[in-house]
Amino acid sequence: MANNIEVKDLLDAGVHFGHLTRKWDPNMAPYIYMERNGIHIINLYKTAAKISEANEALKKIAASGRKILFVATKKQAKDIVAEKAGNANMPYITERWPGGMLTNFVTIRKAVKKMASIDRMKKDGTFLTLSKKERLQVDRLRAKLEKNLGSISDMTRLPGALFVVDIKREHIAIKEAQKLNIPIFAMVDTNSDPREVDYVIPANDDASKSIENILTHVTDAVIDGLSERKAEKEAKKAEKEAVVAPKAAAKAEVKAEAPAKTEAPAKEETK
Repeated sequence: MANNIEVKDLLDAGVHFGHLTRKWDPNMAPYIYMERNGIHIINLYKTAAKISEANEALKKIAASGRKILFVATKKQAKDIVAEKAGNANMPYITERWPGGMLTNFVTIRKAVKKMASIDRMKKDGTFLTLSKKERLQVDRLRAKLEKNLGSISDMTRLPGALFVVDIKREHIAIKEAQKLNIPIFAMVDTNSDPREVDYVIPANDDASKSIENILTHVTDAVIDGLSERKAEKEAKKAEKEAVVAPKAAAKAEVKAEAPAKTEAPAKEETK
C-alpha cells in the first residue's frame, strides 16, 4: 500500500520545485537534478527512493507501538498534517511549537492533565459552583490548551520519532529532538541543511499539493505498521486461546471421569 511511489505522481504534485538558486543550501547538492529559470529542480528518483527508505523505518516504529509526532505550523501544511496524522491516529502540532515540548515533557503532560481535570469538573458539576468570572477564565484556559495541545493529549510518553514539514521553520522542534536522540524524518527543501535530520525526503515543502502527496505516502506506511501490530496481537491472542482451550477441556474431562468417593463400610460391632 505504502510502496507504490510513482515519479509521475510526484511530478504532477510539483514535488520537484525547489527554491531560487541564490537561496540554496550547498548540502542539498546531491538531491538537485538541475537549475531551470533560476530555480533548483529536485531529482524525483532520489525523492522516491528516500520516501521508500523513510516509510520502511516509520512502519517499524508504528508496529513497535511508539508514536510519531508530526510537526507543521506553516499555513499551507497545517490542515493537511492534522487530517493525515489524525487518520493514522498519531499526535501532531500545527499551532505554535510549545517550547520544551520534548525536553520538558513533564510540564507539557501537566498542562494536558489540567485539560482533563477541567473536563472532569464539567462532568461532576464542580464547574457550576464557580462564579461566572471564574467559569469564563476556566473556559478560556481550556480553549487555549485544546488549541495548542489537544492533538497530543494521547501522547503519554516521548514520541518514537518526529516528522517535520519545513525544518527551517521548525528549528526549535528539530533542536529538541536532536538533544534527546529522537529520530527526525522530514521534507527537506533546497534551502535547508539535510544534515539536520536522520531521514531526508528531498521535496518542495511550500506547495500544498506536494505536502499532501508526501504525507499520504508517509501516513499510509504508518497505518500499515499499525495494522501489522494489530494482526500480530490478534494472532498471539488466538495462539494463547488455542493452547488454553484444550487444557481446560482436558481438565474438565479428567474431572468428569474421576470415580465418585464411596463411603467406607461400617465396622461390625464385636460382641
